[in-house]
Amino acid sequence: MLPIFFALLALSVLYWFPIRRWMSRWGAAPSDLTRVMAGDALLVNPTYSGTMAVIVNAAPEDIWPWLVQIGYRRGGLYSYDWLDRLFGFLDRPSATRILPEFQNLAVGDEIPVGQGPSWPVAAIEPNRALVLDMRNLGGFAWVWQFGLYPVDENRTQLVTRSCVRTRSVWARLATYVIEPAGFLMTRRMLLGLKQRAEGLRASSIELCAGVGETSRLLRQTRYR
Repeated sequence: MLPIFFALLALSVLYWFPIRRWMSRWGAAPSDLTRVMAGDALLVNPTYSGTMAVIVNAAPEDIWPWLVQIGYRRGGLYSYDWLDRLFGFLDRPSATRILPEFQNLAVGDEIPVGQGPSWPVAAIEPNRALVLDMRNLGGFAWVWQFGLYPVDENRTQLVTRSCVRTRSVWARLATYVIEPAGFLMTRRMLLGLKQRAEGLRASSIELCAGVGETSRLLRQTRYR
């Protein structure tokens, strides 16, 4: 029994310190961990705060249309769709194209998430920030936000921060249990946004190159 006890203790310590710490700041630079984001003031003294990030090889304008259309019967969540559909958060695969009908998100709107509670929009700055305010979830309050920070003209740091404050011991234990799943789903969502935004940028570049080549050929034809 003692070897099993010590093995479980070692695994618990390994998870609680290096692994949990790594999950809560995956991809984030030191500046991301300390930067002030648009929704930070909504939830002070959280019992959990995680900041994750990914570099996207595209401008904020290429990322924003994908981000603003998230949700059930909207653009989806760009994560593991089969899991989101299994638990009733989505009813179809996440979108692979921009949906014009879902581009006008505003403060006060609620993003539906299937069987889960809707996500009210607390703040929105086009091409810069989206803040979702779920402070009325019963056992815990949750604020989830996204920030788009240009690195240069061709790259953007896409940052997400999730802050939770629990109201009971049981709620806190529940957040500990779901943290690994939350990490996996959020990480995949960031990568899904990255993939789509970079694809949109590549398509725009190809289109511009095609138009330029067509114009060149027309000019050559005209002067022959």
